[in-house]
Amino acid sequence: MAKRKISKKKVTIFIVILIVIIAAIISTVFFLNSNKKDDTIKVESIDKIEGYDYTLSNNATKYYKDLFKELKSVLEADDVDEDKYADLVTKLFVADFYNLDNKINKNDIGGVQFVYKDFRNDFKKLATSSIYKTVENNVYGKREQDLPVVTNVSTEKKENESFEYNNQTDDSAYKINFEIEYETDLGYQTSGSMTLIHNDKKIEVAALEESSTD
Repeated sequence: MAKRKISKKKVTIFIVILIVIIAAIISTVFFLNSNKKDDTIKVESIDKIEGYDYTLSNNATKYYKDLFKELKSVLEADDVDEDKYADLVTKLFVADFYNLDNKINKNDIGGVQFVYKDFRNDFKKLATSSIYKTVENNVYGKREQDLPVVTNVSTEKKENESFEYNNQTDDSAYKINFEIEYETDLGYQTSGSMTLIHNDKKIEVAALEESSTD
């Protein structure tokens, strides 16, 4: 029996059709991917304080944003009021650290930018193993977990004291007690005390205690 021959013309048409189909599939996949909605939460900086490396994120609470605006005004003045500066750092740190509701996951630690730079890594490790360890991932904004929202922080300045750290001493370190108010009482810490030290022109958190100092 004679073998049936396939004409070159039919082969060419088949190849052209195959190329068109492949191109159509690639174009469809590219179109779907390019138009796919990105539902992940985007955290971006919306303000900063020049010379101090302080930034404000878009997901901060209104209370925190108001405090940040006040701090910016204090630090941009010709003469910086150090007592006011220390007070605001305390409030901002507490308002961010204990406000877990706007955090993306357990590694999104609040208040870090106000901590003394040499202590930050240890501070983050301690936070992720304690208060932040139960924070569920919320990268897609679908978390249903009840987490604390800080609505107010009140402070009481104690006498300045000497504080030793890293073979250094700050003879004018601030000791400040604080109390926290939440939108809903979920059983989280409501009071404590903080030690703040001078680092060049900045005042930074060096120690945090769960109970207030008499």
